[in-house]
Amino acid sequence: MIETGAIILNVDDREAARYTKSRHLKKFGYEVVEAADGAEALRKVEEVRPAVVLLDVRLPDMSGIEVCEIIKAKWPEVMVLQTSATYVKTEDRIRGLNGGADSYLIQPTEPEELAAAIGALLRIRRAEDAMRNLNELLENRVRERTAVLETLNEELKSQIAQREMAEAALVQAQKMEAIGRLTGGLAHDFNNLLTAIVGNLDLILVGSKDARTLRLAGNAFKAAERGSKLTAQLLAFSRTQKLAARPVAVNDLIIGMSDMLAQALGPSIQVATVLDPEAGMARTDDNQLEVAILNLAINARDAMQDAGTLTISTRRRELLVPDGDLLPGKYITVSVVDTGEGMTPDVIGKAFDPFFTTKAAGKGTGLGLAQVYGISRQCGGTARILSQAGRGTNVTIWLRCSEAAEPLTDDAVAAPISVNGSGEILLIDDDPDVRDTLQELLAELGYTVHAAENADAGLRLLERTNPDIVILDFAMPDVNGAEAAKAIRVKRQALPILFVSGYADTVALGEAVGDAPILHKPFSRAEFAAAVHAARRKVVQQRPD
Repeated sequence: MIETGAIILNVDDREAARYTKSRHLKKFGYEVVEAADGAEALRKVEEVRPAVVLLDVRLPDMSGIEVCEIIKAKWPEVMVLQTSATYVKTEDRIRGLNGGADSYLIQPTEPEELAAAIGALLRIRRAEDAMRNLNELLENRVRERTAVLETLNEELKSQIAQREMAEAALVQAQKMEAIGRLTGGLAHDFNNLLTAIVGNLDLILVGSKDARTLRLAGNAFKAAERGSKLTAQLLAFSRTQKLAARPVAVNDLIIGMSDMLAQALGPSIQVATVLDPEAGMARTDDNQLEVAILNLAINARDAMQDAGTLTISTRRRELLVPDGDLLPGKYITVSVVDTGEGMTPDVIGKAFDPFFTTKAAGKGTGLGLAQVYGISRQCGGTARILSQAGRGTNVTIWLRCSEAAEPLTDDAVAAPISVNGSGEILLIDDDPDVRDTLQELLAELGYTVHAAENADAGLRLLERTNPDIVILDFAMPDVNGAEAAKAIRVKRQALPILFVSGYADTVALGEAVGDAPILHKPFSRAEFAAAVHAARRKVVQQRPD
């Protein structure tokens, strides 16, 4: 079978021989293009890209073998049928084939043999084209499959990374929750100790006339106040301390801290603010937020070794999907960025842990960042750290947005009152030191006190006495203050109850007694007197004339 319709380039310097071959090829249905030398042959190959080049070995400008080598180097898909006269040596034919010719034909040949030889080369080319197309198809499929696998692999990596982040966030949350419970318990016990210490020091300061005793008691009182601040930070971290949360204009708060920050940081620290005008209100405790920002600023000052730039910025953000421990919603972020020494990943992982510090002994308590984390979580947000060793630190506080400001209540602006009083008080507290101290304070203020070490004893005393108010500890063994309050309400529904607590689990208290007043341990004599007086005043107001 003879292949027809293909373009054949007939290269021969002899016009008669070229004419004869072209006529025969056209007779068999091929389209023929001619060339008389090697240079013309190469131009024609580039122009028409023939299927087969019928190439004579002997050409006037270069040998057909050289032409063949060039064709095969530039257009390997073009088939070359090398031809020569009978007197060509065997070595020349071998060289032609080794030069890339696909076949070799000795002239003169019969027209049918020439057409058959070309047909055979066309079939070979067609098979090569089919193989080439198949290879390209396979390569395309491999590329497509590879791309799909790469996409799936990237998705898998992303899912693994997200899962690892979720697991890390869960582990961190569980760790912080466990530490929070521990620190809350420690703060409760420590506040009981401080209550006894502060109360007795108050009694010494009121009753003593000796100057040296007053000076020493005053120094001890100041130390107890510092201890009280530490426990407040612990309670903020453990999220058991009730915050006076209300809508706060965060930008105004930061602007109002400028003098305080300048005094705390010193002249060598440059303070810059980048405040989002759309930041608006965040629902938080303004005092606690000030303390958190001040803690971050002081940490930054120490990290910059008293020289550098501190930048405080705000930004309004919205989360459409959960992000770690943050729920979807609108937030205001407060970022404190320094140019200090930065943190390693290990330090970042422990930075919010209470009592963890990288400062030298005596230079820090390790509670500053714990307080920052605590207030953030208690206000429905979180705190996050971005840092690299040698490249500074960015601590960001996330706070829930609030739409409108709330006016301060009269109770919020009222100053503590320190007065003497009269009447009967039922005091229930399981800690003997605290109970004895409070009993002494109340007696010194003029009250008659009936003291009980637990709820059962207090309820028995209630049967035999007629107190005007009950002062009740919350965290007690067996029956806690909330349960004791319910039992008291059954017997004396209108009897006022003043809670005193070093733990301040305000959720449990709120569920048990609603809006009952709470005095947080430790407290001063004046604060205690004012709280008792307020409860006593309600009793007086409720009595008929």
